[in-house]
Amino acid sequence: MAAGRALIVALHVSGVHAYEGRPSDGPRPDPEPVSRDHVVVRAGLGLVGDRYFNHPAHRAAAVTLFSSSVPGDPLPARRNVVLSGFDVDALPRGSVVTLDSGDGPVRFEIHRPANPCAWMDVVYPPGTFRALRGLGRKRCVPLDDGVLRLGPVETHVTAAPL
Repeated sequence: MAAGRALIVALHVSGVHAYEGRPSDGPRPDPEPVSRDHVVVRAGLGLVGDRYFNHPAHRAAAVTLFSSSVPGDPLPARRNVVLSGFDVDALPRGSVVTLDSGDGPVRFEIHRPANPCAWMDVVYPPGTFRALRGLGRKRCVPLDDGVLRLGPVETHVTAAPL
């Protein structure tokens, strides 16, 4: 992959983790809406206001890139940056994707797939958990401070070092 254009169709920041405990108990409600028109990114820390921001256990996976081509509304999945016209699945571990939505480039290093959990069959129709395995999500760490906004975004992918 090289340079291209895509769309940021959704940005989600959630200060609390709604999916704790047993899926049969249902998710906790958010104290505030999670959808944003822009997000502030901090290098090595994540998205300001998100539950994984500066969380030691999630530093290498603080942000999730999500492909809008994956069926279903991305809001219940709470994936942070939802992209249309960009092949998230093609991003190999160690590659760097640069997103520039008008406020300057922000780079993200890809670390691993963001595998779904059993909660997916609670917030989506049953069978979603199995259907989403291996599709359209990557966990990453931001390498730059910056801002991402809804709308057109310039993309660039740098291959993982050998």
